[in-house]
Amino acid sequence: MEPLYQQTHKQVHEIQSHMARLETADKQSLHLVENEIQASIDQIFNHLERLEILSSKEPPNKRQNAKLRVDQLKYDVQHLQTALSNFQHRRYAREQQERQREALLSRTFTTNVSQAWGGDLQVLGGSLELRLGSWSFILFGGI
Repeated sequence: MEPLYQQTHKQVHEIQSHMARLETADKQSLHLVENEIQASIDQIFNHLERLEILSSKEPPNKRQNAKLRVDQLKYDVQHLQTALSNFQHRRYAREQQERQREALLSRTFTTNVSQAWGGDLQVLGGSLELRLGSWSFILFGGI
């Protein structure tokens, strides 16, 4: 049990150092680093299953300590998995915001008035003149 525990513990520390690389990696290598970390986490989960079995076979006087050590490793790996998921979620949200920003920048905007009148500003101009004329007639005593 001890060699597998030491190997797994070492892998956990390696993943922690790889997590720091996520923040500094460029866009091309980011997916590779994420996949590498996820593969290591999956491998550690497999090791933890084996360690749980081995810890239950330890002598009674060592069993509790062995289970505690395995539980601590489980907690550490779950924390790493959550940290990776949070990082991926933030990255996806950031990429979506960038796509939305690019879509907005490439879109051509028109005024609301031209959209309401189907883009025919000449008709709109004539309509406004009629309205203004009728109001001025009412205001200046045409009644």
